[in-house]
Amino acid sequence: MASIDLNADLGETVGGVPTADDEAMFGVVSSASVACGGHAGDAASMADAVARAARYGVAVGAHPSFVDPAGFGRTALAVDPARLRTQVREQVAALIAAGADVRYVKPHGALYHVVSADAARSDAVAAAIADIGAEIGRALPVLALGGEIVRAAREHGLPFRAEAFLDRGYLPDGRLVPRTEPGALLHDPEEVAERAVRLAVEGTVVAVDGSVVAVDAVSMCVHGDTAGAVAMARAVRRALDSAGVEVRAPW
Repeated sequence: MASIDLNADLGETVGGVPTADDEAMFGVVSSASVACGGHAGDAASMADAVARAARYGVAVGAHPSFVDPAGFGRTALAVDPARLRTQVREQVAALIAAGADVRYVKPHGALYHVVSADAARSDAVAAAIADIGAEIGRALPVLALGGEIVRAAREHGLPFRAEAFLDRGYLPDGRLVPRTEPGALLHDPEEVAERAVRLAVEGTVVAVDGSVVAVDAVSMCVHGDTAGAVAMARAVRRALDSAGVEVRAPW
């Protein structure tokens, strides 16, 4: 039986108000990338997410970002690598302090894209994750698209796991369509579900220009704060079940 992980970015409270229906999403996904204070979330939301994960049998990942709550972590900030290393380490540590058995780390927003292209800052993020791994006694996998972070993870002794996106448009080179451009977001639950089955079974995705892109991913993401996220996630689970694909965390 084919298997795939389904993750969502959860625990993203802003001013104490959640940006997603976490209760519903935790009932669908197999992994939750939990905001840990950089772009959203606080001690209370982290503790709530950890409790929900335990209730639903969902693996918890840390979702650190540039420290940018005002911009929800979606702007690349000019943070020097040493400071970024500290900030990422502090965010992951905060989630562990909230009771999480962290199984992986997935950068959020602008940081996610920066570590695919910027060698110095991908090294900083990998070093921060390695720091935490040394403290807890096991290496934490890095979940991302690819690029420089693959090298950085390897050089810091970290497993790398590739991710695919179900509700984001793809460019022909495998990168995501920028959110400011047409085709960046998908909203149709059936289209998203069809993409999920294709990714899980064939390892491909159709780009915005109609070309077919090979994607070798162990985890697929539906953003928790995307409009209609719950409907999309449920449609994905139904489609994967019907296709005989097991949804489970690989961590």
